[in-house]
Amino acid sequence: MRPPAKPRVPPKPTVARSASPAPPAPARPRTQAVPRPATQAVARPKASRKAAPAKTRQNKGRPTVSTAMTRRLAEKRAMQRHRTLRTTLLWVGGVVLVAALGWAAFFSPMLALDASRVSVTGQGTTIDVAQVRAAVAADQGIPLPRLDTVGLRDQILKLNGVKEAWIVRSWPRGIAVHLTSREPVAAVPDGGGVALVDPDGVQVATAAQAPAGMPTIDTTLDDHDAPALQAALHVLAGLPEDLASQVRGVSAASRDDVRTTLHSGQVVRWGSDEQVALKVAVVQTLLHQAPGARTLDVSSPDLPVTR
Repeated sequence: MRPPAKPRVPPKPTVARSASPAPPAPARPRTQAVPRPATQAVARPKASRKAAPAKTRQNKGRPTVSTAMTRRLAEKRAMQRHRTLRTTLLWVGGVVLVAALGWAAFFSPMLALDASRVSVTGQGTTIDVAQVRAAVAADQGIPLPRLDTVGLRDQILKLNGVKEAWIVRSWPRGIAVHLTSREPVAAVPDGGGVALVDPDGVQVATAAQAPAGMPTIDTTLDDHDAPALQAALHVLAGLPEDLASQVRGVSAASRDDVRTTLHSGQVVRWGSDEQVALKVAVVQTLLHQAPGARTLDVSSPDLPVTR
């Protein structure tokens, strides 16, 4: 019988021995969070760490603007646009309104002259109102603001018997014509009749004979007798009503020889037309003190003479 076999022992590995043993490899440090010092935590609060990136963040070299600032700038631009638009609309509206008013005043028939709404006053006894209305009717339909009142006045002044004229617009479509007529104060022989003249010596009418109560001046209407006629008219204009009513006729051989004949037959020699007021006072006194005198010479009022 065979003896039992001995168990096999594995051979020991052979280890190469070196001259000196290799030092052990250093242990790799483990990664772990290192607590921050307390001073750093106080110096950099969380709010600062969050706000810092927003301030320092850049976009292609241009600093970013906060949302609040952007909103304020947008609102400011919107307000400026609104003000500009409002100003523009106001200006446009004003221009349109002015244009509309200008058209209504100068071109529309709203203010056009209506000849039937023309009033004439002051025509006296020598002005033909029909001629005045005919002159005004030539401007029928012209708006009153465009009416040439100066030219119309010049046309009316050319009419017979018109001494002065004033034209006033009577809104909305009429005008008022105020006249000063040339009223005759004396008659001057002219051909087979007489010419009626006003205080300025302007002939305003003709008649077969002088109207009742109007004195006749014995002179002519020629230019060389114009000074004598003016002197006679000046004397007549200075007579008071009670004395003027007694005058029957006037003669004026020259400017320095004006005479009046009263209804009583008395003759007053006035000389020139100077110091008429003083001469009138002397004549009134002489008529009272010498009622029987046939001639009263007051050509020198300081030395009157009666005959």
